[in-house]
Amino acid sequence: MPAISRRQFAKQFNAALLILGAQTRNSWGATTAGIDQTLRASLERHKIPMAVAMACTSSKTTYSGAFGKRDSSSGLDVHADSIFGIASMTKPVTSVAAMQLVEQGKLKLEEPASTYLPELGKLQVLHGFDPKTGQPILKPATKPVTLRTLLTHTSGFCYDTWFADMLRWEKETGNNFPLGTVAPLTPLMFEPGSRWQYGTSADWSGRLVETVSGLTLEQYFQKNMLEPLGMHDTSFLLPATKFDRLVAVSNRQPDGALKENPRTQPQPPKAFNGGGGLYSTASDYVRFMQMILRHGRGPKDQQILQPKTVDMMATNQIGSLSAGKLKTARPEISSDVDFHPGIKDGWGFGFLINSKGYDGGRSAGSLAWAGIWNTYFWIDPRKSMAGVIMMQFLPFADKEAVAVLGDFERAVYAAS
Repeated sequence: MPAISRRQFAKQFNAALLILGAQTRNSWGATTAGIDQTLRASLERHKIPMAVAMACTSSKTTYSGAFGKRDSSSGLDVHADSIFGIASMTKPVTSVAAMQLVEQGKLKLEEPASTYLPELGKLQVLHGFDPKTGQPILKPATKPVTLRTLLTHTSGFCYDTWFADMLRWEKETGNNFPLGTVAPLTPLMFEPGSRWQYGTSADWSGRLVETVSGLTLEQYFQKNMLEPLGMHDTSFLLPATKFDRLVAVSNRQPDGALKENPRTQPQPPKAFNGGGGLYSTASDYVRFMQMILRHGRGPKDQQILQPKTVDMMATNQIGSLSAGKLKTARPEISSDVDFHPGIKDGWGFGFLINSKGYDGGRSAGSLAWAGIWNTYFWIDPRKSMAGVIMMQFLPFADKEAVAVLGDFERAVYAAS
């Protein structure tokens, strides 16, 4: 083989890079078009009028798609920066905040939460209802609620949406806690640590963060996570200047149609809720997911969490208990929830963890959760991939929305 000069070698090498780059761009264009086509067809097939979806690796966004209109009256398109209510996708953010304080020694996982929130010191546990009077039978809790049980939804605090006894307790006692009520002081539905059940645990985690830090959740999130991560459109507050980007919310009707609610400027909340309440965008949530994929590092290499803390959050913390399966007590708000039929999944600190991989999708050990208006995300540490899709309607876990999520996820993995 004849020798070539250094200049000739550099010229040939650069030409090869250009060819490779062109091939990569062509391939990338084809894959994004494939995901677009899949999502567009899925949304049309399942009659969902609007969605924004993004996928990413730890270092870059690999897909971005926006479909449909902000609301039917304006006819304005949604975009990657359209703003959604992300509801319980707030919970992982609250979990990160709590774990930051654990790293600093200001909170301990096993310490009774009543150390900082005295109202949690004399909790009672529901032991059924009197067969004659219907009144609840309450007994003092024998174990304390701790940050660990709050972060893992094993505290005994439950939502009435997915726990019939909680709904009955409200009716029998005349207590009523509308959706979004922050940290209602209710009886526990079971002894702390004895089972997994979704509920207001993250509300109380948020209260702990506020009490220990001396900041509101809005202030704490902005200072310690949202600003460092560049999540400039994520907040409990929606200023009037961003209202045009807020999408409309719809409700599924008895005939199956989605009825859109008029858009109105949200009022500032009376209290900030660690269990829900953030507004955000798909592009902002990508930044949060990438921080988890990078083992706690932000975009400028700032350490939001220590790697060992992220590993702890991403490890099943509930032993042999099963997480993520919920029987609805209020079908107008949520359908039954079972994202992984036939499989027993775990829960870390703030995340559902699937014990087995999804067919054509996320790996075993991936992290996920969702918001009640059908916003969903997953983080796949094994493949360093993540995805988020945001729709905006009730009920939660709507079979059509879950079908779109599945189509999107499989398209993302097929393209990888």
